[in-house]
Amino acid sequence: MHPKAMSNAVAKPALAPISAGAPAAQSASIRDIFLEFLLIGATSFGGGVVAYLRSGLVAKREWIDDREFVEMLAISQTLPGLNATNMAILVGDKLRGTLGSLAAIVGICLPGAVLMYIVGMLYHVHGDRPVVTAMLKGVAAAAVGLILATTVQLGRKSLAHVYDLVFIVLTVLGVNWLHQSVPRVLIAVGIIAILWYHPRRAGKESVR
Repeated sequence: MHPKAMSNAVAKPALAPISAGAPAAQSASIRDIFLEFLLIGATSFGGGVVAYLRSGLVAKREWIDDREFVEMLAISQTLPGLNATNMAILVGDKLRGTLGSLAAIVGICLPGAVLMYIVGMLYHVHGDRPVVTAMLKGVAAAAVGLILATTVQLGRKSLAHVYDLVFIVLTVLGVNWLHQSVPRVLIAVGIIAILWYHPRRAGKESVR
């Protein structure tokens, strides 16, 4: 090989492979971010907003993958505020920085703010009617179903070992049985998970 070619090969190492969602994330504009979160905010009825976020950001747009989605969701749950708004800020910042965060937060909050103002006035007048009560109960049940479906989808791709089920059980017991706050439980379980997995990984690397 020619010496100059050899020097170029040394000076330009092979680039790491780009993930499948990277091209889509790089092409996302401020307008795209605003419109997508506007759509999510306008169609995420009930409490299953996590399902709508995953459907729009991971499955449809491919701006992030399931691993990034779970990581951002975990961060959103440990911070004050709503999961949906926290997720909007994180994803918007990842895609287009500060302007992306502003576009995402305005987009996801605007439909709910307008609709809740209208629905609030209507509920004040017609909220005691049996039809309205039955409709709200149906929406609540559907929201639980959406959350369960999203949990199953994410669990299939995120739970790599049987030990992860133990961490899930510890989290559920800490929140529902011990009545601890979500950030405190997540920090405690996270520390246990780090202590559990880190020595195994270090041991494998030492063997290599």
